[in-house]
Formats: sequence, structure tokens, C-alpha cells
Amino acid sequence: MMVLPFMEKRQKASHLPKANSYSFEDTRYNSRSMNTKTPIRTALVTGSGRNIGRAVVLALAEQGCNVIVNGSSNRAACEAVAGEARALGAKSLVAMGDVGDPDAARQICRSGVTEFGRIDILVNNAAVRPLKPFLETTDDDWHRVLDVDLNAAFYTCHETLPGMVDNGWGRIINLTGMNAIHGYKGRVPVSVAKHGLWGLTKALAKEFGPSGITVNAISPGPIQSEHDDAELSRHIREQVGRIPVGHLGEPTHIAALCSYLVSDGGAFMSGQMIACNGGTET
Repeated sequence: MMVLPFMEKRQKASHLPKANSYSFEDTRYNSRSMNTKTPIRTALVTGSGRNIGRAVVLALAEQGCNVIVNGSSNRAACEAVAGEARALGAKSLVAMGDVGDPDAARQICRSGVTEFGRIDILVNNAAVRPLKPFLETTDDDWHRVLDVDLNAAFYTCHETLPGMVDNGWGRIINLTGMNAIHGYKGRVPVSVAKHGLWGLTKALAKEFGPSGITVNAISPGPIQSEHDDAELSRHIREQVGRIPVGHLGEPTHIAALCSYLVSDGGAFMSGQMIACNGGTET
């Protein structure tokens, strides 16, 4: 078979990495020692039994990370995600627990360190989003949302940052959502918590940047996903008409951003909130 010049170029190009494939192998040695290979990274993703959390776990597993899968109640779902990660060649651990409880959140982190020796990547994804008029919101409602949507990130960051500082490398990603940009009626505590998470992101980025740690937030727009809350599912479907690209996002779109932020290519990105929303007005 005759190989024409343009075919030869195509054959050579086929050996190049995919444009959207991010890997720690882009830089084979870490910044602290040109003689030391970069260790296998370990990632903890909270709320990762389904939807965005699951997609992030699988993306990081495909990137070569050990992964810690977390959920508050559905162990079967978390075990299934951990199995999918192992099928991709990653080591995985299921660490069940309510990240809104300080003792449970810290134990989740410690179990990961016990299993893998370190946690290098933290993705704070777990959240609750109840819909209730403000004047019907009880003290318990208010504190439950803030515990899961904001305080949990304090607990997990506080537990994992010392190890990241010791290792001179770390990546923290907080999932905020459009509640961190808009105030939504019926979801006052969610908007308050997500604005607080954005503040935490900016402050930690400044404090820990000199230690080789980046901290960013991702604000997903309407994402196609499974929800127990029928009202929330309906609300998300109704957003399609407001999205310039004309369709809902997918969990894999958010996972791809996480993959970039934890890669060597994302090392100069810190203290930012990235809106992934199909051009929806913010």
C-alpha cells in the first residue's frame, strides 16, 4: 500500500496524546527534585457515589490517581464507583461518612492516609440543596445546609492541608455552582454556603500558594444528573432554554475541568472560580 505524505502525517499524529487528556506524566519529575519521580497521587472526592462526583473519581482514576470514594448512605453506589475505578487500573477505597459531621469528615480523610499514605488532591463536591421558603426555614434546616455545603470543606481542608504542605504539592477543588454567583429564592442557605465556599477558595489559595498548593472553585451550570429531589430535577430541565449552547451539561464536563486543574498544565491556575455553564448568564 502506497503511503501518501498526508497519510504519513496522520499516522505520526495518531501517536500524540489526545488534546483533552491530562496526565502527571507531562512532567515526569517533580519541582522539588529532578532525580525523584513524581509519586502516585491520591484523590479524595466527597459525595462521589453518582453524578459529578462519580465522573470526577473516574477521570482521576484514568489519570493514574488512587481514589477515595465517599458517600453518606448509599454504600452500594460507592462500591460500584470504586469498582469502576479499579477497572481503569486505579487503587480505590470507599470511605463512608457524613462530611457535614466534623468527626466523620476527619475520619474519612484519615482512612485515606492510612490506606495510601497521603492525600494530594481534595475535591469538595458533597452538597445538599433543599428548596424551602426562607420564612419556613428552621434552625436545623439552616445548619444542615451550612454543615454539608460549607463547613465540610473546612473540615476536609483542615485535615488534608498539613500533608500537602509537607509534600510541597496539593490541589483543592471546591464545587460551588451558580448559587455562588446568584442568590436564589427558596435556597437561601445554599446560596449563603456557596458564597462562603468561594471565599474559602480565594483565601486558601493566597495562604497556601507558596507551599505548592493550588485552590480553585468550579461553578457548574445546569448539569444532566440523577436527583432524589424531583423539584430540583424539574428546575434543571427548565434551564435548557436559558443555555446558549442549547443543552444541559454532563458530569464529564466538570470532571474534565478537574483533570486539568490537578494536572501539571493547571499548576498556574489558583484562586479562581471557573464557570462551566454553556454560556448561561451569570
